[in-house]
Amino acid sequence: MCGIALIISGIRICKASSLFLESVPPASSPKAEQLVFSIDDLKAALRGRGPDSLRSKKVFLYPNTSSTVEEQEIISFIEGEEEKERDLAYLQRFEKKNKCLFGADGEAHELENGFPKFAAELHFVGATLQLRGINPIVQPLVDISGNILVYNGEIFGGIYINSDSNDTEILLQALGKCCSSNSHLCTITDSCDEKRQSSIPGVLSAIKGPWAVIYWQESSKTLWFGRDAIGRRSLLVHWPTLEDDRFMLSSVSPVSSIEQSSGFEAENGFNKLKFWEELPCGIYSRCFGSHKSDGFIFGEVRKHEWKNAMVKELLDWERVSVEPKPEDAKLSHCKVAREQHGMHSAHSNIFPSKSGPAQASISGPAKTVLIALKESVMRRTSLHTIFQAVTCDIRQEAHAPVAVLFSGGLDSMILAALLDECLDQSYEIDLLNVSFDGQSAPDRISAKAGVKELRRIAPSRRWKLVEIDADLSKLDLETKHVMSLINPANTYMDLNIGIALWLAARGSGCVYEGNNNDIDEDLECVEYKSKARIVLVGSGADEQCAGYGRHKTKYRQGSWLGLHEEMKLDMQRIWKRNLGRDDRCIADNGKEARFPFLDEDVIRTLLDIPLWEVANLDQPSGTGDKKILREVAQLLGLYEASVLPKRAIQFGTRIARESNRKNFGSNRAANQASAGSAAIHMPSNLT
Repeated sequence: MCGIALIISGIRICKASSLFLESVPPASSPKAEQLVFSIDDLKAALRGRGPDSLRSKKVFLYPNTSSTVEEQEIISFIEGEEEKERDLAYLQRFEKKNKCLFGADGEAHELENGFPKFAAELHFVGATLQLRGINPIVQPLVDISGNILVYNGEIFGGIYINSDSNDTEILLQALGKCCSSNSHLCTITDSCDEKRQSSIPGVLSAIKGPWAVIYWQESSKTLWFGRDAIGRRSLLVHWPTLEDDRFMLSSVSPVSSIEQSSGFEAENGFNKLKFWEELPCGIYSRCFGSHKSDGFIFGEVRKHEWKNAMVKELLDWERVSVEPKPEDAKLSHCKVAREQHGMHSAHSNIFPSKSGPAQASISGPAKTVLIALKESVMRRTSLHTIFQAVTCDIRQEAHAPVAVLFSGGLDSMILAALLDECLDQSYEIDLLNVSFDGQSAPDRISAKAGVKELRRIAPSRRWKLVEIDADLSKLDLETKHVMSLINPANTYMDLNIGIALWLAARGSGCVYEGNNNDIDEDLECVEYKSKARIVLVGSGADEQCAGYGRHKTKYRQGSWLGLHEEMKLDMQRIWKRNLGRDDRCIADNGKEARFPFLDEDVIRTLLDIPLWEVANLDQPSGTGDKKILREVAQLLGLYEASVLPKRAIQFGTRIARESNRKNFGSNRAANQASAGSAAIHMPSNLT
C-alpha cells in the first residue's frame, strides 16, 4: 500500500495504562527538547513516498453531557459527514448527535468551532500505493456505520480475496462485521468469543501477509491499531508525554522532526531525544471515556492476545528438533561427503543444468523449502493481484512489474530464479544493484556473475541488471533525508544500510543495452529507471538459516542449543532492528517491499526441519552456513551462487568503507570507535 498516520489530541493520559506511563519523561525534562510538528508534516512525509492518492479524515469526540451517570458516554462526529453522506442512515445518526449537544436541562453547552469545548480530535491520514483490485480506492475508507480504516499491507491468505478485489475494502467489510463491547466503560473483554462472533483481534490475527492498521470502531468508540506479528510493515508511535500529550502513529517520521532536533543534537548527541518508537508487534485498542466531574475525555491503551494458533507458534519460534542424536550426526556426516562429491562433479561441467549431478544428494527438506519459497514468491507476484490501472490507460507489457534487490548473493539469486518461474515470460525482470565503488564493489562483481548464471538457467527471460552507482560525498541531502527514514534507528550502520536500500529502491541507474545473453563492457550503459512497484527483498534468510558470523560464534560456545537460542533472538527482534527501517527506506520511492523468506508458511516449514539440516556450522563459510538454502540454490541450478559466502549490504556495496572514511577519517579509526554501532552525530553541513 504506502503509508498511514494518526494524530489524537485533546485526550488525557489514562493513569491505568502502563503503556503510556513507561514512556512519560520526568517532569523536569526541558521543553526546549520537544519536537513540534503538525498533521501537514505527516502528510508531507507520506506524500513523498509517491502514493497514487492521499486523503485525511477527522473524527471529533465529546462527552454526552445529558448523561446522569459519572462515567459519561462518548459521542463521535465525522468531519464533513453531513455534507458528504445524504443517505437516511447518516442523517439519522447526525440528528441524534445534534440532540446530544444539549444537556438534560435543555441548555446548549459552550461550543468551539461548532463542537463542545472539550471535544477531542482523531485525525486519520491514508496514502495509497494501489497494487490490487480493478477499481481505484482512496483512504481513509469509511463505511455506512461510520467505521474508519487506514491500512498499509497485503492479504496473501487467511481472508479470502478474489482476483478483482482490493484487500483494504475486503478487510473493512470483515472488521465491520466484528462484534462490539457496546460499552462506554472501557471494558473490552472476550465477550465476542463468548458470543461466538468474530472479533477484531480474530480478524487481524487471521491475516497472512505484512500489515499495519489503524481502525476506528464507531459502535464501541474504540480505536484499534497494530502491526503484524513479524513486523514487516513499519508503524511508529509517539506515546503522550508531559510536554506533548498527543498520541501519534505514523508509517514514517517527518523530515521536520530531524530538522528541529538538529540543534539540540549538535550539543547533546543524537541519542538524547527519542520522539518516535517502533511500535512493538501486536494488536492494540484504545477506548475512550469521560468523567462527568470535569468533562475531559480520557483514553486507555490495551494490548490483545493473538487469536490464531499459527501466529502464536511463530512467535514462540520453537523448532521440532534442535540437537541431533548420535545416529543423526553420523547420517549428516555421510550426507556431507556425498554432497561435496556431487558438487565437485557439477562444477566439472562448464554449463550445469537444473538437473545436475548434485541433485541426487540433496535432501527432502530442501525440496520442501523450495516448494514453500516458490509458493511464497507466487503469492507476492501473481499479476492478477497487481493493480493495473495507469494514468494513460495503456498497459506496457515489457515493463517489469516486480524487481529484485540484487547483490548476486545466495538469497537474491534464489529470489530471482523463483521470480522467473512465477512471472510471465513477456515481462522483463529488473535486478537492482548498488555500488559505492563502481565496478570494483564486491556486490557489483557478484551481481554480474549472477546475471550470467541466471541467463544460463533462464535464457528466454529478459534480465536487466540495473547498475546504480553512488558517491557518498555527493549525497548530503539524500543522507539527511534517509536519516528521517531510519528514525528512530540512529547508528552509522543503520544509516549505511538505509542509504543503500533507498538508492536501490529508487531504481535510477543504467543498463547495458544490446546482447541479452551477456554483459558487454564495450556497449554503452544507457540511463534507466525501473518502473517496478514491487521489490523482492531477501530479509529473514540469514536469521532463519544461521547466516551471520555471530551464529557460528554461538554454536562454538553453546553447541546446537546456543545456536538455536541466538537464531530465535534474531527472529524475535527483527521487527525492531531491521524490518521497520527497511520498509520505510524502500517505500519512500513509491515501491513496496515484499519479503518471501518471511512468509508465514516458509517460517513454519523451516521450523519443522531439524536444525542440523538447516545449517552445519562445523563446515566452512559458504558451505555449512545457510546449508539448506544452498541446497535450494542447487535444485534451481544455481551452482555458483550456492557456494557464495555471506556478505552484508553495507560491505558488499562498500558504503561502510566510504562512510568510515568520511565520518572517522579511516577504516582503522572507525573500527577503533566501533563505528557500526556508534550513534550518529549530525555534522554541521547536515543541519
